[in-house]
Amino acid sequence: MLANFLVPILEDGWRFVAVFAAATLIAALTGVAWLFWPLLLLTLWSIYFFRDPSRCVPQDDGILIAPADGLVQMIVDAVPPAELGLGDRPLTRVSIFLSVFDVHINRAPCSGMVDVVAYRPGLFLNASADKASDDNERMAITLRRADGRLVGCVQIAGWVARRIVCYIKPGQIVAAGERFGHIRFGSRTDLYLPGGARLLVAAGQRMIGGETVIAELDPVASVPRQAIEF
Repeated sequence: MLANFLVPILEDGWRFVAVFAAATLIAALTGVAWLFWPLLLLTLWSIYFFRDPSRCVPQDDGILIAPADGLVQMIVDAVPPAELGLGDRPLTRVSIFLSVFDVHINRAPCSGMVDVVAYRPGLFLNASADKASDDNERMAITLRRADGRLVGCVQIAGWVARRIVCYIKPGQIVAAGERFGHIRFGSRTDLYLPGGARLLVAAGQRMIGGETVIAELDPVASVPRQAIEF
């Protein structure tokens, strides 16, 4: 547990840590013991929540890696959100639920060029519910690999999370495992696999963002006409 506090803090998290720490200090100086301890716990929790650990990203272009830490909530065939531009045919969707105790940094599942970054307002239902993919506030990201295949990733806000942050923009080149955003405070990340991908995880399995291999891609299912070079 101590190792989780000895890692860098996400830049966006410092203001939350500062607010809780200042409130804790005021409570200590004024002798309000009943308030001091809860505020101290909140300060420590905010440090833990906004941790930004480094990851050992697999160097294999033929795989997709987990875009987030958390638990695989469900694996279903579903039609991707229209804004991803992946068509109207069902694709395998891997939904990763992030609790308030997970690292909330999102990472690119593969190298590629950012094709789509589209925000859609919505509800704040429990992120573990299946309908959260359709009804909740979300940010959709589509990556175009060098072989032309498209990979969709969706950041979904939950009933606790009220803020989706995305760092990337269309046309940008990202590397596998590169940080592309985060969500405060509990949330879900959906990954849509391209056709022919071989799934390597199961529901109930815990993911390590930027490290866990989710799927292997079909080596012969490239799209040469749309291929791009990075």
